[in-house]
Amino acid sequence: MSLFSKLFKLFLVVVFFPLIPLVLLLGFYQVHLKDTILETHVNLAEMASSAMSQHIEDLSGRLAFSTQLSSLLQKKQDPHALLSEELAANVDFVMLAVLNSEGLEKYRAGNPEALSQIKPIDLRRDKQLPLLAREKRLSVSSFEVVQGLPVSEFVYPLENGDYLYGIISFFGFISRLQEQRIGNTGHIYLVDISGRVYANDLQYKPAFNARQLARAFMSKSALIKKLNTPRETYVGAYAPSPILGAYVVVLQLRSEAYRSIYHTNIILALFLLTIFTLAYFGALTFAERLGEPIEALSQAAVQVSQGNLDVHVDPDMGWGEFKRLIESFNQMTSDLKDYQNLRLQAQVSELKEQVFRAVAHDLRAPLMGLQGYIYILQNGQISAQEREDYLKQMAQASQNLSVLLEDVLDVSRLEAGMSSVQKQSVELRPLVDEVLGLVRPAAEQKGLALSAQVDVDQVPADPKLLKRVLTNLISNAVKFTEKGFVKLVATQDEKSYTVSVQDSGIGLTEKEIKGLFQKYHQVHADKPGFGLGLFISRQLVQAHGGSLDVISTPGQGSTFTITLPKESL
Repeated sequence: MSLFSKLFKLFLVVVFFPLIPLVLLLGFYQVHLKDTILETHVNLAEMASSAMSQHIEDLSGRLAFSTQLSSLLQKKQDPHALLSEELAANVDFVMLAVLNSEGLEKYRAGNPEALSQIKPIDLRRDKQLPLLAREKRLSVSSFEVVQGLPVSEFVYPLENGDYLYGIISFFGFISRLQEQRIGNTGHIYLVDISGRVYANDLQYKPAFNARQLARAFMSKSALIKKLNTPRETYVGAYAPSPILGAYVVVLQLRSEAYRSIYHTNIILALFLLTIFTLAYFGALTFAERLGEPIEALSQAAVQVSQGNLDVHVDPDMGWGEFKRLIESFNQMTSDLKDYQNLRLQAQVSELKEQVFRAVAHDLRAPLMGLQGYIYILQNGQISAQEREDYLKQMAQASQNLSVLLEDVLDVSRLEAGMSSVQKQSVELRPLVDEVLGLVRPAAEQKGLALSAQVDVDQVPADPKLLKRVLTNLISNAVKFTEKGFVKLVATQDEKSYTVSVQDSGIGLTEKEIKGLFQKYHQVHADKPGFGLGLFISRQLVQAHGGSLDVISTPGQGSTFTITLPKESL
């Protein structure tokens, strides 16, 4: 993932994370606001229920004629005229009747059409009649529908021991209730416990789901949060009415009831969309302006770490502190380049001085020997055989000088970090055979068994440097072994390659091993050499990322082990 992508996502998270609790709070607020709106419906339903209670109480006042009716009955006079008069005065009375003390109908009056549908009244099984007589109170029953009108029965005890029975229509009252509206679609309904709405064909009555209404009455909450019809959804509230088994219900279309909330939602959605758009493009711009100079500095730093000090970052891509940082970075790379040049010059001077010191130290004796041979040859007082021997010795001395100079230069280059390793996939067996061919004459001259066991096909190494290391180790093994064997063994495991040079030579003590790989160190001064071979060999192996170690026992021989890591080229 690029730096730009990381910064862009980070800025978006920083902007939008605080919006999460805000959105949750708004969601909670809207739920609470919906309940608050429905609470107004609860208040209206309770007010309608109170109005119904008042309407029923007013009924007791309208029964004041019961005293006159009781007097007529005591005098054994026909009460039809009084009943008809009261029916005419109270248009919501559908029927009036007089029942005897046992509950059987004695007289009735009312609309002939309505009376034809009403059977003679018989309340002898009603256990409430004696209680009403003792308490002298009015009893109103639950609603019924007669000729499409919501009606209710009432019974009132008379002073002579009879009862006044009546059927009263609540159509007018319900019509007045429905005239009270909430908005354009909110109405008040009278509903029985089964969810059936009391209304005639002239009154507005949507196709409510009666089962849903009945379930709402059974809940503990007075709020109706969802009531479906085939085309619309309503919300509202209910309150118990003073009539047994009936409820006052206030219902309104959900779209109208929550219109203000929907408008608020639209405004909030537009607001959040605006914030999201501004935040997105703001984060995009800011991440681009912030990521571009950082990415450029990061890439330049990688190049500097790889040794490229010519890298330059354009200061114009930065702003504020970044511009000053880029200018400081460019100045730093310029200073580092100057320092590198100065250090390189110092290293070259030091390399020259080391070469001169090494030459002065190690070349003095060979040069003096050559000078002596030249002086003898110049005198001419030697035989031809002696002349040939001296020339061979001079050739050997010059070859030794060449090897010494090459070793000294290698040491100086390694210490200055100027020696590079060019790794490639090297076939080990041919390389080992070539090295063994170089040292085989010296081994055969001593009668040594020279062999190799190579179980490795290829190794990642610089072939020239690896050949030099193996030649050095096998030559040393032959040099310090008078009898027995010299053997090279190459193996591998999951992590590394191992090349061991084993011999049966004179061996080394622990004290001798401690200084074995030091520069110009010779364990046996009586043997030819300059003490640089093992030092150079270890340095070259370490430049490959590996190691060179030795295990030795005095009088039993030594084993030098090269370990190279497995890696892909």
